[in-house]
Amino acid sequence: MCTVLAYFGTDLSRESFESYLNRTTERGPDDAKIVPLPCGGFFGFQRLAIMGLTEEGMQPFSFWGSLAICNGELYGFRKTKRELEEKGYSFRSDSDCELLLPLYREYGTKMFAKLDAEFACVIYDAECNKVIAARDPIGIRPLFYGYSESGALAFASEARSLMGLVKEVFPFPPGCWYEDGVFHRYRDPAAADEICPDKGEDLLRGIRERLIEGVDKRLDSDAPLGFLLSGGLDSSLVCAIAARKLNKPIRTFAVGMEKDAIDLKYARQVADSLGAEHTEFYMTPEMVKEALPEVISRLGTYDITTIRASMGMYLLCREIHRHTDVRVLLTGEVSDELFGYKYTDFAPSAQAFQEESQKRVRELYAYDVLRADRCIADNSIEARVPFGDLEFVRYVMSIDPETKRNHTGKGKYLLRKAFEGDWLPPEILWREKAAFSDAVGHSMVDDLKEYAEEIFPGDDWKKECAAYQPTSPFTKESLLYRKIFEKYYPGQGGMIPGFWMPNREWEGCDVDDPSARVLKNYGDSGK
Repeated sequence: MCTVLAYFGTDLSRESFESYLNRTTERGPDDAKIVPLPCGGFFGFQRLAIMGLTEEGMQPFSFWGSLAICNGELYGFRKTKRELEEKGYSFRSDSDCELLLPLYREYGTKMFAKLDAEFACVIYDAECNKVIAARDPIGIRPLFYGYSESGALAFASEARSLMGLVKEVFPFPPGCWYEDGVFHRYRDPAAADEICPDKGEDLLRGIRERLIEGVDKRLDSDAPLGFLLSGGLDSSLVCAIAARKLNKPIRTFAVGMEKDAIDLKYARQVADSLGAEHTEFYMTPEMVKEALPEVISRLGTYDITTIRASMGMYLLCREIHRHTDVRVLLTGEVSDELFGYKYTDFAPSAQAFQEESQKRVRELYAYDVLRADRCIADNSIEARVPFGDLEFVRYVMSIDPETKRNHTGKGKYLLRKAFEGDWLPPEILWREKAAFSDAVGHSMVDDLKEYAEEIFPGDDWKKECAAYQPTSPFTKESLLYRKIFEKYYPGQGGMIPGFWMPNREWEGCDVDDPSARVLKNYGDSGK
């Protein structure tokens, strides 16, 4: 991951700008650069070198006086680069992001819809003296914006870089590009304009081949690769595909509580079956409690599910950074939003299932992919999310939702069935899902609840909840998280759409805790 920071105004000194940029040094520890803009203001960039490791790959990139900064990966960029070279363009580096300005010159803002990429970029168009910014359709790469007291516009990879610089921080909407104060949507990843005609084996092949391609293109890196492995279906499939494509032992990493980690044994089984170089990390209740403020400050959220699931992930990535040379991690996020959760078993109709899936995909930027970015990037590693591959998402969202509903008593049946065979041990492929925050150990969530009980004994806590708007806490645990969030992001609660919770309008889902453990269909998930 890298950091982008841009400020368009004449009232900020270089020293002050640099102080805001330095808040996110961990995202880009390899190099940093600040460039003044002809229109007033600055571009700032912090680099984590992944593609094109030489100095020539350092940003901002400049062509014809225009400038661009980008935190991103452009997949298949070598073919595009050759096409641009045939048109007369020349390049100084092997960086994929160096293609952005030539592409912008060729296609203008239409280029964003052409990109197969995870990206967040800001462009200064010198010819027109205007600002263009854009973000990938899923929102895998983070981008925030806001306006200073003087009305100056600012963009940043993380909200914490904008605190004190702008009046209010807003998440940049995924799948949009910005120009002259207006956001234009170029792609809605959740849209399903037509139903996929594939059935039976054709449908399974369509799922399988697209996920394989999604993993394969994310194995392209000039820096060492690793894989987060929970032992659940999604991360196990990513690892299995990668191991087959690379045809060499992959490096896998798993985390769990010392006394009751559910998934560590399954992660070890998957790693053994793949011949992986496997590393386990154990957490203690004391480590979780101590890390909580740091995790919330990095996440920039008060959402219960996101924080719970981030505890193990953040601590694991910290260990990976400290003790290995891995600089790219592949993860299993986004699958749930596409194929369904435990709670979507309660969807009253296929249409309700589809609408819920679309809502979750459109909000991924604020939950699972935010978690993946912060836990990984803030430990100086790049996150790659194969299930977020645009073609894979488009295909799965177009599948008849009635087909994706749980008719077999086994969630994600289509995904499991698509990889039947020798990809994974059957007991892994068909094992019931356990949510990551539960799978690292039920005790971790219980410890956090007990900690909140210690902080807020009695019933007075309910009065405090009403003070927080627009989304009020509703449990002691959620109040604890919100108070910590407000310490680092005072008055910025609107950055998060709300609490990630099951759809309470559905029968069986009117619960006060986001964990699948509270649902009656949890079954053997935690064993």
